[in-house]
Amino acid sequence: MLRGRALKPSMVLIGVSTGGPEALGRIVPALPATLAAPVLIVQHMPPLFTQTLAEKLDSVSRLRVKEAESGEIALPGSVYLARGGSHLKVTAGRRNEIVLRLTSDPPENNCRPAVDVLFRSAAAAFPGRSVAVILTGMGRDGTAGLGELYASGVVSIAQDEATSTVFGMPKEAIQAGLVDIVAPLGSIAAEIAKAAG
Repeated sequence: MLRGRALKPSMVLIGVSTGGPEALGRIVPALPATLAAPVLIVQHMPPLFTQTLAEKLDSVSRLRVKEAESGEIALPGSVYLARGGSHLKVTAGRRNEIVLRLTSDPPENNCRPAVDVLFRSAAAAFPGRSVAVILTGMGRDGTAGLGELYASGVVSIAQDEATSTVFGMPKEAIQAGLVDIVAPLGSIAAEIAKAAG
């Protein structure tokens, strides 16, 4: 049973590491063109590789997929991938629009970009306005930030063990009691569309 939500989601946040390109290659192309919220993704990856991944996903998806640029406004119908080597944050613009920021702040969980950084910024700037997704990956990046998001009332989704390349990040979030929906990879796009609708 999902907890009550007072606010319509403004954005979908996805954190992923090991096995991420394959997982994103299944999820992003399956998202509907009518998705009402922008999608922001942190994939643990070095510089340059994220641009190639964004271009590949864009070529097979109904949504526009691109690397995030600092200062741009996140819009529905678009997917923004954190640039390798930079953290991705969101801030509220003057009219409450979602403004993307790239920073060179120190790595967290030995990662830059780090999922925790994105999740924390969304919890601070847009409390209760996200769908948060934790996918396959090693370690526990995302769990601390998800705790802040979860306290504000977001819907959270985690990939199940059977379809995860490495059941580290999802397992940590699930064990922390921060996940509403545990789903196999093939069902996650539908769960996102339902939660963000």
